[in-house]
Amino acid sequence: MAILGIDLGTTNSLVGTVDSGFPILLANQEGQRSIPSAVHLPQGDGPAEVGITALRQRALAPERVVTSVKRLMGKRLSEVDPTRHAFPLTADRDGFVRIAIPHRGQESLSPEEISALILKELKTTAETAMGHSVEQAVITVPAYFNDAQRQATKRAGTLAGLAVDRIVNEPTAAALAFGLHRSKERTKIAVYDLGGGTFDISVLEIRDGVFQVLATNGDTFLGGDDIDDVLAQHLWQRFRPNHPPLAAQSAAIQIKFRQASEAAKIALSEQSEYIVRLPFVEGEEHFEHHITREDLEKLALPIIERTRPLCLRALHDAQLQEEQLDEVLLVGGSTRMPLVRRFVTDLFGREANTSQHPDETVAMGATVQSGILSGSLRNMVLLDVTPLSLGIESFGGLMNVIIPRNTTIPAKAGEMFTNAVPDQQSMLVRVLQGEREMARDNWELGKIEVPFDPGPKGSARIGVQFHIDENGILEVLTRNTKTGKDLLLEIQNAAVDVDDHRVEAMISESVDHAFDDMNERVFTEARLKSEELLPAVDQALNLVGDQLAEEERASILDAAARVRRALDGSDAQALKTANNALDEATQELAALLMQKAMEDAS
Repeated sequence: MAILGIDLGTTNSLVGTVDSGFPILLANQEGQRSIPSAVHLPQGDGPAEVGITALRQRALAPERVVTSVKRLMGKRLSEVDPTRHAFPLTADRDGFVRIAIPHRGQESLSPEEISALILKELKTTAETAMGHSVEQAVITVPAYFNDAQRQATKRAGTLAGLAVDRIVNEPTAAALAFGLHRSKERTKIAVYDLGGGTFDISVLEIRDGVFQVLATNGDTFLGGDDIDDVLAQHLWQRFRPNHPPLAAQSAAIQIKFRQASEAAKIALSEQSEYIVRLPFVEGEEHFEHHITREDLEKLALPIIERTRPLCLRALHDAQLQEEQLDEVLLVGGSTRMPLVRRFVTDLFGREANTSQHPDETVAMGATVQSGILSGSLRNMVLLDVTPLSLGIESFGGLMNVIIPRNTTIPAKAGEMFTNAVPDQQSMLVRVLQGEREMARDNWELGKIEVPFDPGPKGSARIGVQFHIDENGILEVLTRNTKTGKDLLLEIQNAAVDVDDHRVEAMISESVDHAFDDMNERVFTEARLKSEELLPAVDQALNLVGDQLAEEERASILDAAARVRRALDGSDAQALKTANNALDEATQELAALLMQKAMEDAS
């Protein structure tokens, strides 16, 4: 049973398989292992073109050539910058991105449909090379792809005629390729993966054939495309100073300058200077500009610096210092830049490992994983982690974590919940993702309403179980323990309705607001106790308060008044202290109330 390993990349894509116990990458009929992730959608009924033939069409029809579609997978239109793409975008009824290029009777196509065309091309390449059909695959994604983006990737595979057996994080795949011959060693590595459209950092331990992800971090909108964009804008300003930005120009001009900037970036990775030549930019006008590696690095450094806090947080989450790492592995085409290699060496305090092919390592790792699943490669196990905490909103608007971030997956965990108020008829389970203490500051992935019979406070018993499978996809099961009825929420299309930079920002904000968040959580918990305690004290005083000494009754009333005053403020410690004082003051009252209850019962 053959299973393909596929790197569905932002810029280029590759496919491989295991042959006679060895993972190999497969070449197409032109002898190329790497094909551009580009699709040309011609007018009329002509078939779509994929790869290098699609890129050649950009000079004639730039608005009909789709590139970097990976950045649009599982995204709403509100989350992307349309000016970053030469082709037009629109939204479906739910707000998700569609590519507004009419093709074969369709007014627009989804990013999954475009990606499926790339996957079909890879599938054809594999079947031609292997001499038989293949229907299963492992596909890699950035570690920080959220659930909607992972589901979109699986749907693209299905549209391409492939059953996606496993979704693997790209840096984890790179570690698999790197550690293929080191499975008996105990090695701690960091994988710095800077590709065309995304950045990931993962820290892993390889021991006795087990690849365990200790921590991961990243940004799904950070990559070589961003360097191309700032360089293209720089070149445009040299050609047309004081004019509207490049993004405001025609698609044809944008493509010309972005192609020129990419060529310059690649050339300056090998040489110290380069001359950009663009003939006939507008009419008879030509453009020529001399640029040095130093010029490029000044433009690129702020982009590369954005990876620093992500790397440091991954190390912190893995509970490691830089010197405890055995290797720092570079992956992704953008790591060819000397600037990136110097940056990583300085950041981790060691020479970066460049032994792996930067463009092929992820695909090789996906192929290794396909071999593990098919049984062609043995004695290797991959343990991945979930990058952000998952939980539900509890009473009072608190975030109740069910599965903490950096939990090894697959994982399953659950808790029992009850009704917070009398005669409640249902419980709304809001599934949240994030690191903040209050539910409102995290991201809602989905929700489900669980009905139950009304009754006194605490009478309902609702079990909530989270299950993350090996692809990082979440299922939420709720069970009414009284009736035994289950409700299942599959997180299929729930995109986080924020820009992807918020993924990295979520962890940063959780650190920046840690003190305030914890104070608000403690205050909220104390407030909930106060709101439960005060009515109970009032009721007890009405029932047995006349049996108390006047001095003791006054002490209780004074303690209750202090709680009410603390509720008007925001000092969590003051409210906790007031609650404790009221607890102490009502000891005798509680004893009298218990005595009365026993007398009433007898």
